[in-house]
Amino acid sequence: SALHVLPLGFVESSCRSRIFWMKLNKLLLQGKFFQLEIYDPYSGPVLLDEKLASRCGYVLSEDVWGNPVFRASVLGCHVANEADELFSLTVNIKVSSFSSMRAAVTYTYPMYCSYTSWASREIVCEENYMEVSVKTDVPAVSNDYTVAWMSALPETQNVAYQQWQLMFVSPSGRKRITVSDAAKLGYSFNNTQSRVYLRAPYHSNESDVSMVSGVNMNMITSTSMYRQRWLLLLIDTTVSCPVDGISFTDTTLTWTVPKVVPTLVVQESTFLSKSIVLGVDDQVIVKPEELNYFLEYNETHIRITVPIGAEGGKLESSITGGVYGVIYCIDLFLEHTWMDAGWQSTKYTVIKSITTPFMPQIPTVINNTVPEERLFNVAFGHFLPDVSLVAITVGNVPFSLREAQHHSFKIYETPFSNGTKAFILEVSFDDQYVLKEYVNRNETKYTLQVNYTLSVGMEMTLYYHSTEVECVIADIEVPEGVGSCDEENLYLTLPTFGLHQYWDLYLGNKILNRHVALTNGYLAATNSTHLTLQIPLFAGGLIYEEVSFQKIKARFDVALRKVRTMETLQMFSVSCNFNSSAFIICHPDGTIMVSAQMKTAPAIDMSKTKLRDSSCKPREYNEAHAFFKFHVTTCGTSVRFEGDHIIYENEISFEKETLPGQSIPTITRDPDYRLTVLCYYQAKETLVLGAFSRDLTTSPPFGSGTMLPHSNTAAYRRVRQTLNVVSRVSKDESFMEFYGPSMAILKQPTEPVFLEVELKDESPNVELYLENCWVARSPDFNNTPRWNITVDG
Repeated sequence: SALHVLPLGFVESSCRSRIFWMKLNKLLLQGKFFQLEIYDPYSGPVLLDEKLASRCGYVLSEDVWGNPVFRASVLGCHVANEADELFSLTVNIKVSSFSSMRAAVTYTYPMYCSYTSWASREIVCEENYMEVSVKTDVPAVSNDYTVAWMSALPETQNVAYQQWQLMFVSPSGRKRITVSDAAKLGYSFNNTQSRVYLRAPYHSNESDVSMVSGVNMNMITSTSMYRQRWLLLLIDTTVSCPVDGISFTDTTLTWTVPKVVPTLVVQESTFLSKSIVLGVDDQVIVKPEELNYFLEYNETHIRITVPIGAEGGKLESSITGGVYGVIYCIDLFLEHTWMDAGWQSTKYTVIKSITTPFMPQIPTVINNTVPEERLFNVAFGHFLPDVSLVAITVGNVPFSLREAQHHSFKIYETPFSNGTKAFILEVSFDDQYVLKEYVNRNETKYTLQVNYTLSVGMEMTLYYHSTEVECVIADIEVPEGVGSCDEENLYLTLPTFGLHQYWDLYLGNKILNRHVALTNGYLAATNSTHLTLQIPLFAGGLIYEEVSFQKIKARFDVALRKVRTMETLQMFSVSCNFNSSAFIICHPDGTIMVSAQMKTAPAIDMSKTKLRDSSCKPREYNEAHAFFKFHVTTCGTSVRFEGDHIIYENEISFEKETLPGQSIPTITRDPDYRLTVLCYYQAKETLVLGAFSRDLTTSPPFGSGTMLPHSNTAAYRRVRQTLNVVSRVSKDESFMEFYGPSMAILKQPTEPVFLEVELKDESPNVELYLENCWVARSPDFNNTPRWNITVDG
C-alpha cells in the first residue's frame, strides 16, 4: 500500500473526557472496504481487531448515521504519553475496493489530546471494556502505616511491569496473578508517571454482577500490589460499570445509572456529588431541556429521559417479519464527578449506545378522493425519509415509477412538519385499470386496487402493502323509453347507452336479444344513440288487454334488468288501441280469440255463424264481423302434433236457411261460409310462475322436495290405460341436468325452482294439460296449507 493525502472531509476527530474520538465519513467509503492500524513509533503498525480493542482501550463501532467511529483511551496501548498531560496516537486508515484489502490506499492520521484535570480516580465504562486509573499518591487500602508512595514507584515501566501483581476478589475466592498472566486473561495493567491503571473486559471470570438501585453492575474487585524487599504498596483498583438500566415506553427511552455505587464509595456518609454532565456522541449537552431531554437525579439515581425521535439520535425504518416499524438509536455519555473521604475526587464516565426495540408502525391509507373531480387521490404514510417508493401495482398490473408516470398516474411525496412524509397517488376514475361496477340504481362503484413496493432503511429491504380504495358516485342515467303506435304496430324507443354493459332488456323471463326479436316478429333499428323496436300487432309477446270485433287494446311490456343481478330497474310499457278486422289470437293459456270477417256474396247473417260445436256462437257480431272466444279444450277443437308443435284446429261455419221442399235437393239462398281456425303451440314450453305466502310464519321450510303427478278427474280415473307422465326438478333454466328423485334440494327464499312435467306417450289421442300445481309440506295431496302455482290450467 501507498501513503496518500486524506480526502477533504473524510476524517473528523476530537478529544473528549480523555478519550480520542475519530469519525470517518461513510459517503467516502461507499463500495469500499477499510481497516484500521494503530501505528506504534517503536514497533510499527498493529492491526486493530476485536480482542486487541478491549484489552488496549479501543472501540470501533458506528454512529447512528452509519459513520465508522473509533475511540481510544489516552491510557491505551501505543499512545505516546508526555508527563500524563499530552497524549498522541497515530492511526493508519487502509481503504481498498477489495475485501482482501489488496491494492489498499493508506492514510495516516495522527491525533493529539491534552488532559491535565485528572481526578484522584477516574473510571471509564466503555462499550467493550472497563478502565480505572488511580493517582499513585492516594492512601493505600490499609491505613496501618504511612509510606512515601511516590518514592516506592518504579522509575521505568519495564521494571514496574515485571514487579506488579494483581489480586482479584470474587465469589469464588481470592486470586493473585502476575501482570503478564493477567494480560493473557484479557486484562491490561500498567503505570504511568503519576498513575496506575487497570483495564478489564466485561463478564470475565474474576468479575461479579450485583444489583445497585435496580441496575445490574458488572464489578471487578481488585488490588494492585507492588512488592519490594522492604515495602508492600497496595492500590485499590476496583471498577464497577452498569450493564443495563435502559427502559422504554412508546414515546421515550430512559437511562438510569446509580448515583452511589457502594463498592466505589467506602464511606457513603461523606459522599458529595459535584457535577453531572450529559452528552451525545462527543458533544456535551449544556441545556438538555432545549432538546426536550430530561435529566433528573435524587439520592440514589441519575435518570436521563429522551423522547423517541429527539434531535441527536436517529429514527430509522425497519422491517421485521414483513411488518414496517421504526427503531430509534442514540449514543449518550454521562460524566459524574463526586467527592468522598476515601478518594478525594472520582470522575465516573459511562458511554452508552442505546437502540430501542422494534416499534411497529402500521402505515395508513387516507382516501382524499374528491368524487366531483373523478380522480382518486390516495395518501400512503407516514414514513421516515429513509423510505422510498420503488414500484406500484394497479389492478394486478405492475408499474415502475417511470412506467406509472408515463401511464398518466401521478405520484409524488408530501412532507409533514414532524419530518415524516407520505406518498400521493392520483388515478383517474376512467383509467383502464380501475375496476368499475354498476351498483344500486344509477351509481358506479370505482375500485382502485394498489400494491405498493417500498425500499426501507439503509439495508433497502423491500416492503409490500396492499390497499383497496372505493368511491361510489351517481354518474349513470337510467334510460327512459318513448312509446308510440301506428295502424299496425307498436314502437318502443330507448337510449342504447349502458345496454348489455349495465342492463339488458327482458321479455318475460327471456332476454330480448336479436334471436328472440326475430322469432317473435319484431323489427329492431339502431343508430349511434337509440334503439327502436317495432312490434307488429299480432307478434309474440303482446298482452291483449281488451279484444272485441270493434277494437283491440294491446300492450307490450319489456323490463330493464341489471346484467349482473337481474334486478328489475324499470318497466317499459306501450299500450295502444287498434281498429279490429279479421284476426286470430292464440293465448298461452289456450284461449283462442277470432274475429271473422264476412266476405261472401250475397251477405250472410254473422249472428248465425258457429264453431264445430254448434252451441259455440259468436260473443259479438255485426253485419261484417263475428267475434268468437273459446278454449282449446272446448267447442269441438281438435288437436294434432306436427314436429315440435301442437296444432289446435276448429272451424267457423254458417247455418244455412233452407226452403221447405218435397224432396232432396234442399233449396237455399245462402252461400257457403267456412273459416278454418288453427293455433300453433310449442310442444315444450317454459313458464315462469310463482307461489307466495303472505304469512312468513306459515311458509314451508326450504329443503328437499318431491314432485308427484296426480290425476284428479273422474274421467282420467276411468281410463284403464296407464299414462306415462314424468315430473322432474332441473338444476337450472336450461333443463339439461336434473336432480335425482331422492336428492335433497336446498333453496334460499326467492331463489327459483325449475319444474318439468312431461308426457311420454306418443298416442295422438293423448295430450298433457298442467291443470293444478302447488307446493305443500308433505306428499299428501290433501295436506294444508298449500301454495298454488297454477289453478285450473
